[in-house]
Amino acid sequence: MKLIVRNTHKYLSFFISIQLLLWTISGIYFAFNKIENVRGEQYRTHTSSNYNFQKIEFEIPDAISVNVKKRLGKTIIAASTKNGMRYFDEEGGVLKKISFDEAKQLVSKHTFLKPTTVEEIYTSEKGSEYRGRQLPIYKVVTHNANDDEINAYLNIFTGEVVAIRSVQWRIWDLMWGFHIMDWQERDNIDNALLKIFSILALISSISGILLFFKIDIKKEA
Repeated sequence: MKLIVRNTHKYLSFFISIQLLLWTISGIYFAFNKIENVRGEQYRTHTSSNYNFQKIEFEIPDAISVNVKKRLGKTIIAASTKNGMRYFDEEGGVLKKISFDEAKQLVSKHTFLKPTTVEEIYTSEKGSEYRGRQLPIYKVVTHNANDDEINAYLNIFTGEVVAIRSVQWRIWDLMWGFHIMDWQERDNIDNALLKIFSILALISSISGILLFFKIDIKKEA
């Protein structure tokens, strides 16, 4: 029985050693990097909320919730409906998307970053920096005070900066992929590979503890 436990621990430890190392390295990175900085909160100006609580003079069919906001001094309405988000101006007209120049203005207003170029993105990609955000979306390439290139992503209608992505975030995202063993989408924490390796790591740990106490008892005897 002791030989079985020893061999189980030996070969399992060797088999999962690389993944255990990746779990440890990624865990250390998470511990030493504040999530607020990873998300780029330090680059935001933290200006007052652009919500403008006022009465809406028109009805929005099928609206689940409605937010009234300010965009470069103009009142806009963002309505969540059963068919997705809809945007209107203060008179009830369909809201036009912001221009590239307006996108730069909004980035300059709401962040400490210096915008350089703007690109409109229409399609989603696995593991992209903007995954989980509403498309289409504006990608604004910016630079900080150290001239590091940082991407800011804007909602094309409200002009809100919905994501800020720096090298720090990209490393964190890579480490997260290693940690959950999902190297493509880096979002699926319910994948089979993670479950299998977690169980194997548990068995390896238990067998190691059993070996320790077996040896310890034998020495005392």
